[in-house]
Amino acid sequence: MSGCIKVLFARSPARVDAILINTSGGLTSDDSLTLNIDVQAGGTAALTTQAAERAYRAPQGPAHVKSTLTVGDNATAFWLPQELILFDGAHLDRRLTCALAGGARFLMVEPVIFGRAQMGEHLKTLAFKDRIEISRKGAPLYLDALHLTADLLEQSAIASNAGAMASLIYVGPEAAGHAEALQSRLPAQAGLSLLQDDVLALRLLAADGFALRQTLLPLLDHLTGHTLPTSWRL
Repeated sequence: MSGCIKVLFARSPARVDAILINTSGGLTSDDSLTLNIDVQAGGTAALTTQAAERAYRAPQGPAHVKSTLTVGDNATAFWLPQELILFDGAHLDRRLTCALAGGARFLMVEPVIFGRAQMGEHLKTLAFKDRIEISRKGAPLYLDALHLTADLLEQSAIASNAGAMASLIYVGPEAAGHAEALQSRLPAQAGLSLLQDDVLALRLLAADGFALRQTLLPLLDHLTGHTLPTSWRL
């Protein structure tokens, strides 16, 4: 694909709200998306998507998505894409890299749905690689790598046949203060860790996309100060 990403800037008095739109309709073999985003010193920006992204069957090899964020001194960036729906036979390599300057705040969520439950979809084959790298002033702050296949999703120690999952990271001086409030909202299939006083990590499993949103929306509302981008409400 070439030139398939458009950006809609929604009205917001306190920050830049950018809604990413993939006009191609989804991802399949050999597709490649590259995003480079720079939030300059003192700025505030929220980046989201118009709707769920879709990764379709990819028999000729993986699709690739690479997103790179740079967040300047005392800037704030919210990386809040809506769900990635993985269809049967999907093959996707995805990477998110975020470089934070001193005093930068960062909120990230990556929701993933393993087939649409209401359509009776079940993943028989899947190859999904997902890597998240967050650094601050050049030093590693958070590194995470997943390599999921359909059989791994069935294992009780990994996903126990969950229909959806989300990873959430918050970096900022308020992280420790948020931990207790978030913990009280989590279901049994979720875990939260305060990696440092200003770094919070959360992973959540859910039966389907609807259940995932029921948990995620209050968490994101809390962490964004009830300024979650409008496209999440549609």
